[in-house]
Amino acid sequence: MSNASSIRFAMFPRTQPPPAFVAQVVAAFRAREAKIGTEQLAKGLKSDDVLGEVAPGLSALGFEVERQGVRLQRPVFFGENGEPTLQYEIDGYHAGWRCGIEVEAGRALGGGNAFYRDLIQAAVMVDVEVLIIAVPNAYRFNSGGKPAVTRDYEKCRELAEAIYGHQRLRLPYQLVLIGY
Repeated sequence: MSNASSIRFAMFPRTQPPPAFVAQVVAAFRAREAKIGTEQLAKGLKSDDVLGEVAPGLSALGFEVERQGVRLQRPVFFGENGEPTLQYEIDGYHAGWRCGIEVEAGRALGGGNAFYRDLIQAAVMVDVEVLIIAVPNAYRFNSGGKPAVTRDYEKCRELAEAIYGHQRLRLPYQLVLIGY
């Protein structure tokens, strides 16, 4: 493998440049590429394990990051006395950047469609103006006893291009898709 990183990202809508902080977030993933990079690993990590690897870098940037036993919640609705009445879980949140982050592994598409869930839940979360979703470049698994690989980053990128390029649906945030 060359010195070039296999960690990549795409920004949506395609008509807007990435916020300046995106390079720093991508750098946090690249710093842990040897541990999380799905192009070179024989078997990928679980999403919590990938999050655990990049969490120190994200925390250093100012993200509040989910950790074992501590789930992060973003409000959707508020009730009496300003108390949240509905909240959704998120892997990380940066209040200053109004940026949420979700890290997915095998469930990104085929194993649970977490990518779709992340898109919709973030659309109704309070104060999420940028959503970052990290998915494997290559997800390896066994199917019928035979090794198989799906290209989740490419498939998620195609879906994001369709959603952000279409007139019928408008998401209220910028999306950054990271392939690791």
